Amino acid sequence: MRKKEREITDQSVLEQLLLRAKVCRLGLYDGQWPYVVPVNFGYATGRLYIHSSLKGRKMEILRANPRVCFEVDSDVEVVNGEKPCDYTTNYKSVIGFGTATLLADEAEKLEGLRAIMRRHGGPVEGFRPEVVPKTAVIRIDITSMTGKANPPYEDWE
Repeated sequence: MRKKEREITDQSVLEQLLLRAKVCRLGLYDGQWPYVVPVNFGYATGRLYIHSSLKGRKMEILRANPRVCFEVDSDVEVVNGEKPCDYTTNYKSVIGFGTATLLADEAEKLEGLRAIMRRHGGPVEGFRPEVVPKTAVIRIDITSMTGKANPPYEDWE
């Protein structure tokens, strides 16, 4: 990392940022082109959960190549300056890597859907039984992640 003073390595802080972020951007690779897609997500220790249709480009790529990159950010604000080089951006972000697994077991799928609903403050019970089998739930086992912030983490109030 070029600006080491902005790096966040504390796992608990990274987890807090994952729990605060509203959207996850998922990076995939189809063998020819990168593909980035914003997704709703949930987080449970060491894992991200996303849901999807069973069809579509995202699912085709994940079935062929389960290695992913993800990015979340929060508190993004452009700070104006007097001169062009005085402008900056305040932010907190996490970038990570992991392996995606399409869940088949209904109990695991419900666990993932509950993680997503908890993330958004919604109910965690009452999923319609006819919808769950038609919904793809993907678990991403995080292999590594790091964070970055401006102002640096030590300067947070």
